[in-house]
Amino acid sequence: MNNEIVVNLNDVKSIYFLGIGGIGMSGLARYFQTRSVNVKGYDKTITPLTRKLEEEGMDIQYIEKTEHLPDHLDLVVWTPAIPGDSLLLHEVKQRKIPLLKRSAVLGLISREMTTLAVAGTHGKTTTSTMLAHLLKSSSKDCTAFVGGISSNYGSNYIQGDGDYLVLEADEFDRSFLQLKPMMAILTSMDPDHLDIYGSPDEMKSAYEAFLRLVDKDGLLVVHHPLMADLGRDNYPNAKTYGIEAGDYSAERIEASGMQVEFDFVFKEGRWDRLRMQMPGEHNISNAISALALAKESGVTESEAREALGSFKGIKRRFELIGCSEQIFYIDDYAHHPGEIEAIIKACRQSFPGKKLTGIFQPHLYSRTRDFSNEFAEALDELDECIVIDIYPARELPIEGVDAKLIVGKMKGDKVCYMKKGDIISLLKKIDIEILLTIGAGDIDQMVIPIKEALFKD
Repeated sequence: MNNEIVVNLNDVKSIYFLGIGGIGMSGLARYFQTRSVNVKGYDKTITPLTRKLEEEGMDIQYIEKTEHLPDHLDLVVWTPAIPGDSLLLHEVKQRKIPLLKRSAVLGLISREMTTLAVAGTHGKTTTSTMLAHLLKSSSKDCTAFVGGISSNYGSNYIQGDGDYLVLEADEFDRSFLQLKPMMAILTSMDPDHLDIYGSPDEMKSAYEAFLRLVDKDGLLVVHHPLMADLGRDNYPNAKTYGIEAGDYSAERIEASGMQVEFDFVFKEGRWDRLRMQMPGEHNISNAISALALAKESGVTESEAREALGSFKGIKRRFELIGCSEQIFYIDDYAHHPGEIEAIIKACRQSFPGKKLTGIFQPHLYSRTRDFSNEFAEALDELDECIVIDIYPARELPIEGVDAKLIVGKMKGDKVCYMKKGDIISLLKKIDIEILLTIGAGDIDQMVIPIKEALFKD
């Protein structure tokens, strides 16, 4: 598919990104920008993120013209989201410019540093951002690539000094097999990306291959329920974590609104009454794994306590968009049934007795086809649910697969399919107590209009 070669990143002075607006690609672009590399790129869509990159000095084009490619380039980085018939990709190959996938570049960077990687179907972004903030706020410091915009740092790339690197180990396209971590977290292995893997067993095999890449003298921290399936004897460097279970655990959990409090318990002792502003058992579980790696990296209790308390979360991860005495509006990137179950459960725990209304945008035709039953079951836990059209991303339509496939399998009596453009008018007609917008597509473009409609006064 490409002419990937080995490149010394220290020699790169001019670089081009095909798909620069992606969350992973833009983080790498920012990394090279901080190293005084001339950064250019292409993306098909103008977004708030690409505008921000341009403000930071990057030259981005949105029409695919080969003349935008400089005469001299040391490296072109591309993502599988770029189609194989791309004019720019063809031109790069014709000119024999060094070409690497994003995952390969991240792998090269990870080999130069002490890498702490977070893998799993769910929780990668929150956990890696928590871990980065724990290290960054301590005497250890770190550099980090995360899969969302950190509210503390306003970026998906966090620049630091020292040897520590925190990053997401992305299972898509088997990208995480390029890495060589010293320590790693495994949050979950729920089936996903079956368009890539073909079967849950094949996906599990890829995760197991990643776990074997963790340094034998390092530490692997695995969510407690997964260990029996993986086999503890297969991973002698593994410890477990969980809610009231595992080598690292959370106990005495108390939740109120957007704040939670818990004890972090481990073999040598405990750190009592830690607080954070991200509710839900799934976020507490994420925090426990991040605290485990931070502690093993030398972060002290006082440093961890202060950092966790000051952690502001990530854009579109259980993000509080607005609130009044009557209404709370929360936005979340959830795009897998397990993630939807977790955020609804978090809302029930944080706002007991309140009516939950959700607006869900499915992401990918293949994922909708593969998990339509599971999506319907998860969304049925809402009191009211609106499902809008599928966001296709990299995919072409699949016959018989649309948003109505999910709606038709739901059992609730307050469920409907709706065009995205009709949402605002509907919200003006129904009573809202807790509103969730859910999805990884362009539903994020509705957040501000919805906020303005809900809180116009």
